[in-house]
Amino acid sequence: MPVQLPGFLRSLAERFTNDVAIDLGTSSTLIYVKGKGIELREPSIVALDEGTHEVVAVGTEAKRMLGRTPTGIRAVRPMKDGVIADFGMVETMLKTYIGMVQKKRMFVRPRVIVCVPSGITEVEKRAVRDSIEASGAREIYLVSEPIAAAIGVGLPVEAPTGNMIIDIGGGTTEIAVVALSGVVNAASIRIAGDEMDEAVTNYVKKNYNLIIGEQTAENIKINIGSAYATGKEEQMDVKGRDLVSGIPKTVKITSTKLRESLEEPISLIVDAIRLALEKTPPELAADIVDRGIYMCGGGSLLRGLDQLVKEETSLPVYVAENALESVVRGAGRILENIQLNDKLVYRTK
Repeated sequence: MPVQLPGFLRSLAERFTNDVAIDLGTSSTLIYVKGKGIELREPSIVALDEGTHEVVAVGTEAKRMLGRTPTGIRAVRPMKDGVIADFGMVETMLKTYIGMVQKKRMFVRPRVIVCVPSGITEVEKRAVRDSIEASGAREIYLVSEPIAAAIGVGLPVEAPTGNMIIDIGGGTTEIAVVALSGVVNAASIRIAGDEMDEAVTNYVKKNYNLIIGEQTAENIKINIGSAYATGKEEQMDVKGRDLVSGIPKTVKITSTKLRESLEEPISLIVDAIRLALEKTPPELAADIVDRGIYMCGGGSLLRGLDQLVKEETSLPVYVAENALESVVRGAGRILENIQLNDKLVYRTK
């Protein structure tokens, strides 16, 4: 268990360590260092030698290996749907990342705030705590992702007014109404960017008899994917392996047809938003009419998604300026004055 240090030792410890806030995401991990800002942004991927069980690469280097590894080396994502799928790999990944941002200031273990989905179970919380502790933390605090995202976007979470935040990540979509430093109403669904990528993979396979990898599917989504008709059709050449002949080939994919393949995961996200609005208390719902809905996370950058949500809810919709960094920035602001923000976090035991 993390050790609670006396006051004078704690102030001394802070001189020799960098406290950090971690957005431990399914697709990527971001780390905010107290007093410095965001110091690390790396993919949540680990490459492992299956024979020796030694880690070959972590982060960007491991991502380059996805779908390209020789026999005996496996590149995997240790996070699944926003929670830990492989405890050992997450521990190794975090040790590497925390070591990278701490550099030589490892005389005292850091204090860590980690963001977790609002729908996380007690067992999953324990897994997060154990992984963070094993990676070298002295104190561990958890903060709900919607709260961190709302703060990162710049919403007044401590005010008695309702603010709706939607964080679409790689593994989960977090939908929440926050007010008075707490989550009034929340929904966490395990439909997000990864499911969109999977929908693209299935579409290309079904319509073009072409097998493509994870990174190719993600690139297609980013380059020509959309949730709403923009009036401009785009095309992209996609390379993969022919399902029938097994020979590599190139096909041309249009944005209009691709949009149809993304309809299912997007409609599930929109349905969850509607349901969250239906469960919102009337007074807070009135605030949302005035203030609108704020979106962040990598998935919110899908072209036209904000327009679609606006059309389906008849509410103003805004995408955060730094959508990919909103959660970790919010956690970082809490970290800068954790005593003042103690209502927003809970310390693990």
